[in-house]
Amino acid sequence: MPAWLPILTRDEAQRAVAARGFDRPPTVPVPAGQVGIELEWLAVDAREPTRPAASATVDAVTRSLALPGGSRLTFEPGGQVELSSPPLPLACACDVAATDARVLGDALAASGVALVALGLEPGPRRERAVHNPRYDAMEAYFDHANGAGRTMMRSTAALQVNIDLGDEADVERRWRAAHDVGPVLAASFANSPIGDDGPTGYRSTRLAVWAAIDPSRTAPAERNGDCRAAWAEYALAAPVMLVRTSAERHVPVLRELPFDEWIERGHDLGWPTLDDLAYHLTTLFPPVRPRGWLELRMLDAVPDPWWRVAVAVSAVLVQDPQLVERVRPAVQPTVDRWIDAARAGLTDPGFATAARACFEVALDALPGRGVDAATVAATECYLEQYVAEGRCPADDRLDAWRRGESALPPADNAIEAAWT
Repeated sequence: MPAWLPILTRDEAQRAVAARGFDRPPTVPVPAGQVGIELEWLAVDAREPTRPAASATVDAVTRSLALPGGSRLTFEPGGQVELSSPPLPLACACDVAATDARVLGDALAASGVALVALGLEPGPRRERAVHNPRYDAMEAYFDHANGAGRTMMRSTAALQVNIDLGDEADVERRWRAAHDVGPVLAASFANSPIGDDGPTGYRSTRLAVWAAIDPSRTAPAERNGDCRAAWAEYALAAPVMLVRTSAERHVPVLRELPFDEWIERGHDLGWPTLDDLAYHLTTLFPPVRPRGWLELRMLDAVPDPWWRVAVAVSAVLVQDPQLVERVRPAVQPTVDRWIDAARAGLTDPGFATAARACFEVALDALPGRGVDAATVAATECYLEQYVAEGRCPADDRLDAWRRGESALPPADNAIEAAWT
């Protein structure tokens, strides 16, 4: 690394991690109540959905596609397509994301690409479609431990809800609320029960895969106490995944090297800088990750319109921690039970009880937030069809598998006329 860059101290690193996690970025508007939505799909061949879509086709369609709501398109290592909306008030966020998703989906459908919202693609792992120095080093790092990282990179899809931090007084409460209701949300929207050759024993195999990758970077951070200090300790204790020696060369670190040890002892490739620390934070994947807002990363991808429900329920509960206090007696038995949420979904009586309480309180709150009628109606339907019955979308997939039907749900952008 260049000798003229400053050498980082542990105190500097702790302050920098806390600031990057919990200080409002200058580009984020002051008014609170903002929500960002990241929809991710498995891109498959519309005529033969068990085959991945050709990445060249997806790239050709999306390269110059203009989305009216200003959402951004990116691609995950397995060719998964991700649409990230701009931060908006919840009252209009779902409609904007839905409009952009429709434009994207129609364009891809016209070229024979179907977008499937499912947490884990059934069958064998697909080949990696995106190659760059980051993904090459990341896969080498994960492969050194086990196969879970390769599965995550190539064959999973998630729904991510980004919640603003609110005022200074809100930060700790929203951090804790996100962790408290996180397992309930994961169980309620679990949608990945089928693996290589049948049911895996999990409703959310995607969440179980994340947990198995590397707990030092995928387990939750401490939810109680000072969130800034907790996040700094978590980040500095996590091992370094890679060292960037240039834009073209990222070297995986295959012996365990916690970041704070890198600060103290250095590495053959140099000593860490603030820039290295900022990059290190992008390689940490807990279910709640602070980045100047809170990323809720515990949700499987779910089909339209159910993603609207996940966004709305997650947002109102986390942005108004008083609602969580109202349901705390029901939620408390599920706190920190992330693996149980992944395994059982709402078949676990404790999660079923907590989910009913959370959904009923959230549904009551939605009209007061000005949420669009389509999202409110979808939430009412989801409560009746799934939550009240102790079910989640994974149970639909398991029922289909038992009937000998496709393990894939219908595509979000299915256009029958294009293929008849």
